[in-house]
Amino acid sequence: MKIKDKPRSSYRMNAFSGLRLVLFSLAAIFVGCNNSSGEVQKVNSPDGNIQLTFRVDNDTAYYSVSRQGIQIVEKSKLGFVLDEAPALNSGFEVENVETRSFSETWEQPWGEKQEILNNYNELLVHLSEKDGVKRRLDVVFRVFDDGVGFRYIFPEQENLKDFRIMDELTEFNLIGDYEAWWQPAYRPDRYEYLFNKNRLSEVTDTMHTPLTMQASDSLYLSIHEAALTDYASMTLFQDRGHSLKCDLVPWADGVKVYAEAPFSTPWRTIQVADKPGDLITSYLILNLNEPNQLEDVSWIKPAKYVGIWWEMHLNKSTWGEGPNHGATTGNVKKYIDFASENNIDGVLVEGWNLGWNTEWWKDGTGFDFTTPYPDFDIREVTDYAESKGVELVGHHETGGAVANYEAQMDSAYAFYEKYGVNYIKTGYVNPRGMNSKEWHHGQFGVRHYRKSIETAAKHHIMLDIHEPVKATGIRRTYPNAMTREGSRGMEFNAWGPNGGNPPEHETILPFTRLLGGPMDFTPGIFDIALTDMPNNQVNTTFAKQLALYVVIYSPLQMAADLPENYVDQPAFQFIREVPVDWEVTKVLNGEIGEYITIARKDRNSENWYLGSITDEEGRDLTINLDFLDSKSSYKAVLYSDGAEAHFKSNPLDLKIEEKKVTSDMSLTLHLAPGGGQAVSFEKLQD
Repeated sequence: MKIKDKPRSSYRMNAFSGLRLVLFSLAAIFVGCNNSSGEVQKVNSPDGNIQLTFRVDNDTAYYSVSRQGIQIVEKSKLGFVLDEAPALNSGFEVENVETRSFSETWEQPWGEKQEILNNYNELLVHLSEKDGVKRRLDVVFRVFDDGVGFRYIFPEQENLKDFRIMDELTEFNLIGDYEAWWQPAYRPDRYEYLFNKNRLSEVTDTMHTPLTMQASDSLYLSIHEAALTDYASMTLFQDRGHSLKCDLVPWADGVKVYAEAPFSTPWRTIQVADKPGDLITSYLILNLNEPNQLEDVSWIKPAKYVGIWWEMHLNKSTWGEGPNHGATTGNVKKYIDFASENNIDGVLVEGWNLGWNTEWWKDGTGFDFTTPYPDFDIREVTDYAESKGVELVGHHETGGAVANYEAQMDSAYAFYEKYGVNYIKTGYVNPRGMNSKEWHHGQFGVRHYRKSIETAAKHHIMLDIHEPVKATGIRRTYPNAMTREGSRGMEFNAWGPNGGNPPEHETILPFTRLLGGPMDFTPGIFDIALTDMPNNQVNTTFAKQLALYVVIYSPLQMAADLPENYVDQPAFQFIREVPVDWEVTKVLNGEIGEYITIARKDRNSENWYLGSITDEEGRDLTINLDFLDSKSSYKAVLYSDGAEAHFKSNPLDLKIEEKKVTSDMSLTLHLAPGGGQAVSFEKLQD
């Protein structure tokens, strides 16, 4: 297997390689004109509802976006500030314009939806400076039925070769003071914070993306980026009330991006939806990424796993060696036996290698990724796992010491490949940043994560990245980049402040963090009270833990609790059978931070699965089953909150029942406070 040769970073290679094009000049789709206020170009979405306008006013480039004739984003500036060079933000004229239309349906090798329609109209504007050295800058806009993407392209040119970007001037001048769900940027724990909800004018901090907003009862927006490659992550800050300005995460020396023409930035994205659930089933982010660059993806497989992880968070064992060391040969074998008996594909092993007996979270240079502790025999463990039909899921915690990790990366991945370990969870815990000075989500971090993904692919290794850079759809280009953390996960319930994640947290994630891509949230805790952790508990009901397997998408899903907590639990049957690879995803209802119901069809059978969750408010939701095959009957198994269930006072009250259903029926889902419901629909033989 090899990674396909990468195209040069030019418009023609990126836009046209391997694509079926349809060129056109219909006035209803593209409009160009010159007027007294400048040069104006317009492009509509394929359905005609969204229109993007580009103009040069007073030698400055701007764009705006409207939907159904009503402006969403008003005149917003484009451009850059460069180091030791004049800013590239004014003095522009339009050299020429190219337009095209594109439509294809492509297949994900794994994912939340198997076949994805990629349909857009495109406007490419070639700009040049009228005076001075006459540098050139291109801006390409793609307008989809569900939003807009645009990126900058620095063409190869004599007067702009190596350069340093000090600021990207991209604006998102929103029409209204919208409600926004946001996380703060520039914090030591990266993305692991609860979401805030404020009017944009109230936000005085810099915000991570995806930034999701409600403009009205029938208009929802999310600003993010796609195809983040060799560039700094984009954050946003509020300027002038409800105008948002791009803020690139810098290097330690203050430079935002080191670049060499020809060079393309990531796509800036604006997803547009009538209702919040439509944001979830928008695939605009994926469509703006390059197609799969791996020659063969047959070795890339979604999986469920258990592992030596939660017991450390509960202080029952340790990562480092000693009397309570978790990653011993004997303990791993117990997990392998449990996985083999319960249709679980893999066993995660953390704390197996030298380096954990230091203050590794401050300095990870002591980690050795090819030397196990003496009480962990990797040959014995992997041979035993193979005999049981179970995969070992490896682990590389780096402590943010990227130089140490990169020096060992090839040998570390080859070591795992030698022992048949095809999945690796990586980690980058260090509040001071990578190499104790660089932001995880600056250009330095983006480069490192890509190096890890590409190196892993060469060794047929799939990655689950914790303390990651944000997800921007790179999984389309490198399908071995399967999942990542990138928000507050389950572990915060064990030791996080204020008793852990509040019930609303999981009802926000699908509309925010998960718009970027899959999340390794690690659901499935049955010992909700956490009896050994007096200040914390898991703030959900039993049924909600099951529903999370459908609501929070990941192709690698963990059954996170201790194996003994699953024994003799009928509800564990749902975890045994719930798939991790889907053909179709449907959002049946939802309000951000309140509730959500998602149904997904298994890619490998005719069965459907449903998950519904709520915040601290109990509610009854009626759903139609019209997503089922209209010609068939199904056996529905309902895992419901009991009549007395409550996430605080009675989280384990669970009711399991079966009934026969058809597509013309409806179900009323009873969700207790902090609760949920999971349902499996097994198609019956005609």
